[in-house]
Amino acid sequence: MFKKVIIAEDLDAMNLGIQQVLKDLNIVDFQHSKFCDEAFLKIRAAIQQNEPYDLLISDLSFKTDHRKSDIANGDELVQKVRELQPNIKIIAYSVEDKSYRIKSLFDNAEIDGFVLKGLNSIEELKKAINIISTSDQIFISPEVASALQEKNNYEIDDTDIKILKFLSAGTSQDEIIEIFKSTDIKPNSKSAVEKRLSKLKDFFKANNTVHLVSITKDMGII
Repeated sequence: MFKKVIIAEDLDAMNLGIQQVLKDLNIVDFQHSKFCDEAFLKIRAAIQQNEPYDLLISDLSFKTDHRKSDIANGDELVQKVRELQPNIKIIAYSVEDKSYRIKSLFDNAEIDGFVLKGLNSIEELKKAINIISTSDQIFISPEVASALQEKNNYEIDDTDIKILKFLSAGTSQDEIIEIFKSTDIKPNSKSAVEKRLSKLKDFFKANNTVHLVSITKDMGII
């Protein structure tokens, strides 16, 4: 079982709930932080003192206030912590239910567990801690696990990435088509590019092109 835990959570009620879970599991050495920057500094300081944390439980969304933040959200925090301390175990504890975002956390930050906040989250958090403390298995709340396992019939390829990069640079759809034609990138018809954009929006559940670019930037795809 884990000996030293840090919680990154800005809501007092949620933080108290996590602390109670740790106490129920006889984990008494834990700290918490309401800010990502502060949590990261505590983790770094613990490493320097040769008393590192062995588990981080982090929310993904944090409310902004007057403080200037270098780490804006839990996604960035877990990524930076993974780079700083590769062997630490990480559980994301969030209301986030978008499969692409959760998959990104497992693929890019190599988190060990994802617990969806909800009616069963306390018991699921206990289960997640038990599982990842005693094995190399990961834990995913059942409500989102099925979505992650679903085979999507649309695979993103290099052409999609090119389109997204051009859009992020402010290139219009018509200009992208002309660039594709001049460089012999196919498909390069207007209907083909529009079809790809439509599928990308559906895949990422984006409301419009600007939203699509924002999502894919946040995920590090472009």
